[in-house]
Amino acid sequence: MSRSATHSARCPMPEPCGELSSIVVELLSGDPCDPTPGPPVERVVPRSAGVDLLDDLDMQRAWFVLAELDGHGVCGVDDRWNEHPAVATLRRSMGDALAEAIRDRVGPVAGCSAAGLPDRVRAELDSLDAPSLAGHLAVDGTVEQYRDFLRHRSIYHLREADPHTTAIPRLTGRAKAGLVEIQSDEYGAGRVERMHSTLFAGTLRALGLSAEYAAYAADLPAVTLAWSNALTLFASRRQWRAAVVGHLLALECTSSIPNKKYSQGLSRLGYGDGATRFFDEHVEADAVHEQIAMHDMAVPLLVEEPDLSVDLLIGFRAALMLDADVGRHLLRSWAV
Repeated sequence: MSRSATHSARCPMPEPCGELSSIVVELLSGDPCDPTPGPPVERVVPRSAGVDLLDDLDMQRAWFVLAELDGHGVCGVDDRWNEHPAVATLRRSMGDALAEAIRDRVGPVAGCSAAGLPDRVRAELDSLDAPSLAGHLAVDGTVEQYRDFLRHRSIYHLREADPHTTAIPRLTGRAKAGLVEIQSDEYGAGRVERMHSTLFAGTLRALGLSAEYAAYAADLPAVTLAWSNALTLFASRRQWRAAVVGHLLALECTSSIPNKKYSQGLSRLGYGDGATRFFDEHVEADAVHEQIAMHDMAVPLLVEEPDLSVDLLIGFRAALMLDADVGRHLLRSWAV
């Protein structure tokens, strides 16, 4: 099987776009066994920039590269950098700043009980201010708008399940089993042709786009990188395991109807099963996953560890609000 078919390629190294990403690129271009001091990694990391950090392309691109060291790897970078003290220093400082920015974006979050979580989730969804990106694409979207949408989504969907999977060894009991059940479907129940990342690659190819991993990362704005980076931040720290659960819960609660609309829009434009299969799969699967995510994963987690409710809800809100930010960006760029 070709490398593009399995999406096993490393992440391309994007060009630096500021002092922080320049230092990251300079650091990772060296030898991790070189004892001489590297660039001054600490001095350029924002200490407290609040929500504005989510619009900082330099910061978001730098974190994206560091996160990929622990994932697909980065082209031309020695894998030993992933455990290097300088990288650990960057991850700690940048991660703390990014977490603060996410907290500012989602606003104050009050905890809730396990029994109250379903009602709380419904209230959160009812209060969400999100643009109708799926509605636009279903009725009026052009082929080029779909291509633009897919380029933005590709940094998540070509490794769709992986960050959420990091929570499996950090959970126990029913919550762990519920997450495993969802992830088994995401990975095609062990069949590579049914993996959701494989189906998304088929959609990319059907619209004439590259299915190579992170092929478009260097062209994406800070708002899209921040949407992806929030999840990799949560996945990188055990303390944020409940945020990973909340993030996945948000996706499963809001996936079926938009994916049906994305499929309808592609069909309207004359595309067949090769382009729509990814979205069609999510219409049915996520209707089931929503129930599993709530009652077999999130609620059992709060029964076992009730003090994690705030973290869970931060992850839930972050998934929805940062996705809405990307939707607004796309609609503005299309003059909609």
